[in-house]
Amino acid sequence: MNPESRRRPAGRSTRPRRAACALMLLPCAAALFVCLALTAAVAACGGSSGQLRLIYAGSMIVPFDHLADQYARANPDVKVTTESHGSIQVIRQVTDLHRSFDVLVTADDQLIGPMMEATKDPATGKPYATWYVQFATNRMVLAYSPKGRLAGKVTAANWWRLLSDRNVRMGIADPRFDAAGYRALMVLQLAEWLYHQPTLVEQLTLGQFDPAITTEHVGNGEVIHIPELLDTTGGSRVVMRGASIQLLPLLESGDVDCAFEYESVVRQHGLPFVELPPQVDLGSPAYRDLYSRVTVKLDLRRFASVIPVFRGGVVTYAVTIPTNAPDAAEAQRFLSYLLGPAGRKVLAADRQPVLVPARAQGYTDLPAALRTLCVPLRAGQ
Repeated sequence: MNPESRRRPAGRSTRPRRAACALMLLPCAAALFVCLALTAAVAACGGSSGQLRLIYAGSMIVPFDHLADQYARANPDVKVTTESHGSIQVIRQVTDLHRSFDVLVTADDQLIGPMMEATKDPATGKPYATWYVQFATNRMVLAYSPKGRLAGKVTAANWWRLLSDRNVRMGIADPRFDAAGYRALMVLQLAEWLYHQPTLVEQLTLGQFDPAITTEHVGNGEVIHIPELLDTTGGSRVVMRGASIQLLPLLESGDVDCAFEYESVVRQHGLPFVELPPQVDLGSPAYRDLYSRVTVKLDLRRFASVIPVFRGGVVTYAVTIPTNAPDAAEAQRFLSYLLGPAGRKVLAADRQPVLVPARAQGYTDLPAALRTLCVPLRAGQ
């Protein structure tokens, strides 16, 4: 099991939760709506195995804890288990390790096409997915430690200058495993253009990684190359972890001064942060074309399913039911809840921006019960 993984049965965790109160205060009428909707879905989809297996990106831990718990309370005969990883590792659990889950969520929708739709399950000869639904979004921010060197100093105007200070310790998720990691590098490249600092990426990465992260100018854009074996150098001021969620304790303790994180995550954990300009935060559709000029390429060949090229774009979360899901019917019922008003309310309470309506790639392959909750994904979205 990779160090960034996390597993637990829903409703059985003893871990303290910061956002549980918002969930507990859901009105009775809303809870009744959930129960009635799920009951109707049960009738439409058929029987259940009594288990629901969820795997999702680490940045969704807080809202999916709450979603899983509420679903389990509304369906006491269903045992809900959850597991989280960096987004790339989420998909590899299915495609490379051949584990079975009913619902899969990634923080980058572009991973599903090349890693699941274009990859066949050797046991069935079918692709691991034939559709996905974009249901949430986010943006990147620079979180900083209230105990660190940037506290009281960093602003939206000077953040990129302060990162160049050799005494500042910066946290980053491993870009080979977590979408937040390669998005952090995209943010730095976009900042290089915005602030007219042609060596900014080099200043912040040179000598910090072994082997080195390099950049290559191609056309009107930049390609960032990540070596297959990546580690920080001795004495590096960059702290790398397998998943962005693992950087939060280091921010809280002051062991790192700052880290690139999703806005929803730092809000959930009450950490201070600096909002980045929309030209670099990967959160504004108006700058989609600008974001797309940055590409991250992983020189990675250890896992069969990886198509290691990721283009910059608006942060978009996607959910699918793998074709080898043990209980597709139960998965459909959960997605009816997730994509409906009650599920959206839980996400919003946990500061997770949602897409309304949700947008489906492969709409014609989508289960009929879910089509009324989505619209077809249009080109360029």
